[in-house]
Amino acid sequence: MIRGIKFVSIPVTDQDRALAFYTEKLGFRVVTDQPYDATQRWIELGIPGADTGVVLFNMGDAMKPGGLTNVSLWADDLEGTFQQLKSKGVEFVMEPKRFDWGSASIFKDLDGNRIMLSSK
Repeated sequence: MIRGIKFVSIPVTDQDRALAFYTEKLGFRVVTDQPYDATQRWIELGIPGADTGVVLFNMGDAMKPGGLTNVSLWADDLEGTFQQLKSKGVEFVMEPKRFDWGSASIFKDLDGNRIMLSSK
């Protein structure tokens, strides 16, 4: 029986830069950081209080950095989280907006990946 999502992958060009962004700006924690092959590491991050992890990986031609990701994060206080991340220099391409289904904003990581931040 499927029990949940273990991790989602976010394509990056520089794992060290991405690791600093996701830990220092977004507050994720390192679950594992170990060699994967000759060119990169397996970096899996945890989100405090969540079961699903995030993997920062260079996917080659399969998935290039810089587009809209299929990742949507949620915050219990969207506006407060938006203000906190913005003060840390996180670039938002869409400020918080209200929709019929809830509220959302979109930010970019250092590779230009656009990630949704929404209410639950």
